[in-house]
Amino acid sequence: MTMTSLVEKPDLVVGVVGTGTMGRGIIQVTAAGGIPVMIYDSKTGAAEDARTFVSTMLQRLAEKQKMTPDDAKAATDRITIAKELKDLAACDIIVEVIVEKLDAKQALFGELEKIVRPDAILASNTSSLSITSIASRCQHPERIGGLHFFNPVPLMKLVEVIGGARTAPWVIENLTNLGKRMTRQPVVVADSPGFLVNHIGRAFVPESLRILDEGIASPSQIDDIMRDAAGFRMGPFQLFDMVGADVAHPVMESLYDQFYQEPMYRPSPTARRLVEAGMLGRKTGAGFYRYQDGNADVPAEPARPAPGEKVAVWLGGMDQNSASTLRTLLTNATIESGEKPSDTALCVIAPIGKDLASAIASEQLDPSRTIAIDPLFGLDKRCTIMTSPATTPRYREAALAMFDAGHPVTVINDSPGFVAQRIAAMIVNVGCTIAQLGISPPADIDLGARLGLGYALGPLELGDRLGPGRVLTILDALYAFYHEPRYRASPWLRRRANLGLSLRAPEQMA
Repeated sequence: MTMTSLVEKPDLVVGVVGTGTMGRGIIQVTAAGGIPVMIYDSKTGAAEDARTFVSTMLQRLAEKQKMTPDDAKAATDRITIAKELKDLAACDIIVEVIVEKLDAKQALFGELEKIVRPDAILASNTSSLSITSIASRCQHPERIGGLHFFNPVPLMKLVEVIGGARTAPWVIENLTNLGKRMTRQPVVVADSPGFLVNHIGRAFVPESLRILDEGIASPSQIDDIMRDAAGFRMGPFQLFDMVGADVAHPVMESLYDQFYQEPMYRPSPTARRLVEAGMLGRKTGAGFYRYQDGNADVPAEPARPAPGEKVAVWLGGMDQNSASTLRTLLTNATIESGEKPSDTALCVIAPIGKDLASAIASEQLDPSRTIAIDPLFGLDKRCTIMTSPATTPRYREAALAMFDAGHPVTVINDSPGFVAQRIAAMIVNVGCTIAQLGISPPADIDLGARLGLGYALGPLELGDRLGPGRVLTILDALYAFYHEPRYRASPWLRRRANLGLSLRAPEQMA
């Protein structure tokens, strides 16, 4: 038996220290995966309660015919209770799931090192602490790794396998294979702030907060756009309220500090105020939305203005596909065909990256009667109309009247990159940054986003779908407008866009 084949042992035993919510989930997937698991908790009776709880969950799965009653009983029988920490001496791998405090984890690992045999692996389920720091006081840091599950563990198929600075390759190999035996999908991640999934998430909500802080759109408008037009399962503010401001905002602050105030990850003062006010989201009945019986009180969309004086529509500054789609949609409008608009026409443009004011200046259009429409995710679902401070009410209402009542439209204030362009470009850029830093390979970055965050496409897949060149155009326009390093494009993105390569194209190592 070699160290690299530890997980292949027929008599493999896994220990779990800590039997809270995450610990119980890990116990369940370990036992259901056919592995004997020994559990320990320093709190009297906690391990017994956890075994009972997991047994109940397994029985429910049997009742739902997701496993047989015999399999459920067999899984429960694999769970044994360690009365004392030293009873874990027979374990091949121990997963720590205790309080998220560095000193507590270091102390526990120091005790475990005195108990287990030399080739046993010690793994932490930490979500935010460095594996290198946890292992720094151990006598054998090479056998310390991270095995980060997601809540609820039985439903979330992803597990991050993290190696510290001194973690041996055989440990990563064994933890990866253990994740597979637990029927999870492992992704190997470097020891860096936020690991993989929490790092990927540094765009969706943070950039939405930036858009909100600038008064470009309201929380419900941003949620509508990202859900209906961009195709995300939840809007960013729905997600924030579900997670809770007391959880989401400290994570933003922590990662911002751990990356030495990287501007791309800067938190929002609006989120901090919610925490200070105790408006934590669903759990307190108020956050970005107010909740009654668990249901969000979402503001109704503004009523469409009554049809007024019709104006002709002139389409300029957009690709042929967008122009063709608009011509199909605008059944209520008379569309001009000239190279220049008439003196009274509503001018409609579809810029990529640019704000409306800049686009008006470059195309020399009348600002009082020009609006922009976002073409990035297509126009057949929800459309985003952008107005400027110069847009007159008459032409704003005319823009809304272009669409029939059954086609949803959101009107926002002027912004480079609209809403969906900005958020999508930042998601892609963060994914490219992770690839550039070598935190995970491209395939795992996308897999982590799909399984860990519920994205339909991973950030690199999304970038390829939208076109790396278009994403780069959006980021460069944001950078040119704000002059902030927050919007600088990742070298990974810029090189591949310039070379016409997929964002999933790996580096050619010498």
